[in-house]
Amino acid sequence: MSATPNKIGWRSAAALVLANMIGTGAFTTLGLQLEWISNGPVLLLLWAIGGLVAWCGAVSYAELGTRLPRSGGETHFLAEIFHPLLGFLSGWVSLTVGFAAAVALSAMAVGHYLAAWTGWHPLCTAAASIVLLSLAHSFGTKQSSTLQNTLTAIKLMVVLALGLAGALLPAPEGAVVDWSINTMEAVWSPGAAVAMISVFYAFSGWNAAAYIVEEIREPNKNLPRALVVGTLVVSGLFLLLQYGFLRQAGSAALTGQIDVAQIASGAMFGEQAGQLVSVLIGVLLLTGISAMIWIGPRVVRAMGDSHQLWRTFGELSKNGLPLRATWLQGGISLFLVFTSSFERVLMYSGFVLQLFTFLAVAGLLILRLRSRKDAGYSSPLYPVPQVIFLTFSAWSLAYLLKTQPTESLLGLLNVVAGLAAYYFDVRVPKAKISG
Repeated sequence: MSATPNKIGWRSAAALVLANMIGTGAFTTLGLQLEWISNGPVLLLLWAIGGLVAWCGAVSYAELGTRLPRSGGETHFLAEIFHPLLGFLSGWVSLTVGFAAAVALSAMAVGHYLAAWTGWHPLCTAAASIVLLSLAHSFGTKQSSTLQNTLTAIKLMVVLALGLAGALLPAPEGAVVDWSINTMEAVWSPGAAVAMISVFYAFSGWNAAAYIVEEIREPNKNLPRALVVGTLVVSGLFLLLQYGFLRQAGSAALTGQIDVAQIASGAMFGEQAGQLVSVLIGVLLLTGISAMIWIGPRVVRAMGDSHQLWRTFGELSKNGLPLRATWLQGGISLFLVFTSSFERVLMYSGFVLQLFTFLAVAGLLILRLRSRKDAGYSSPLYPVPQVIFLTFSAWSLAYLLKTQPTESLLGLLNVVAGLAAYYFDVRVPKAKISG
């Protein structure tokens, strides 16, 4: 026990998954999906498919994490399976548009949700949340774990309460939704394809615990448990929550709206409750920011172990924490908050982030062919989950490239910038970086 006093168990790792998954997507994307699909059963089926694909990814990453037990997620997986270049590019994308931009977006959302309560300008609240949570994650893994577990417990209670209220309370007379099942062919329509992309976005975060493998006790047992349990719990909550929103508010009130939770809560409890829900959602989003501030620096650390350019930022403090990486990410997030330039970045980041996740799961197939030795955990029903995940990922990538070519190509331009950084990394002598 004394050898791993600072490591976390599966519950804390699962809390990290829960906090990452239950974010802005759960409270915002339904209104956008209704612009394309108006049928309730079809929408719920799309969310169920999103949960299935997330589970397929979770079991795949669980095996990758036990076969390649180092923190860093795709950055480590792709470097080991394919080439250090792919690992570098994955880390580059994660740092520049993955974690930092997602933190900035969530922080700005927190600022808007809490504006009426704090009386502060939204940007001030956003910046304060980034700084304070970065400080909290600078003290130690135990403190990070305690903070994450506490915030996630609050999030789960609020989400579960909203979902149950939506499902059990009498639906208002004006809340009209098409619940017929004779229009299920809409699942295969182009509108469903567009809606599915936002569902995948809402489910992102199922791989969170794979980024901190080295900080989990007995990862062969606890990593799979954290990823799978966390993903299954969130999938059930998402279905309950979206059903409740639809049932209470109706299609017309939610279509095209972003603040679907506030609208549905107003329909359930009255208009004043909408303001309370805004405060609660602001608190919920803090858990996602906390989780990303915890995970993101581990990617930089993983890159620093192998690449000179990131070595300084990858160094650990006396407490074994990547403090420099934590504040590097925090600095990028603050820059994006105050310039508001991250909005376009987030539009095109979806394509390139999905691309690297696709490569990681494909890498498991290659890893299995190279070595058939027992990894401590084997993905159930292999290779069915991997084929399902890769099929849906390829489909979404192709559709994004077709429907949003500008944003997708801009995302690839970011990869080109990463190529230039990698060239600098391998060309500059070690002495100039480490000295």
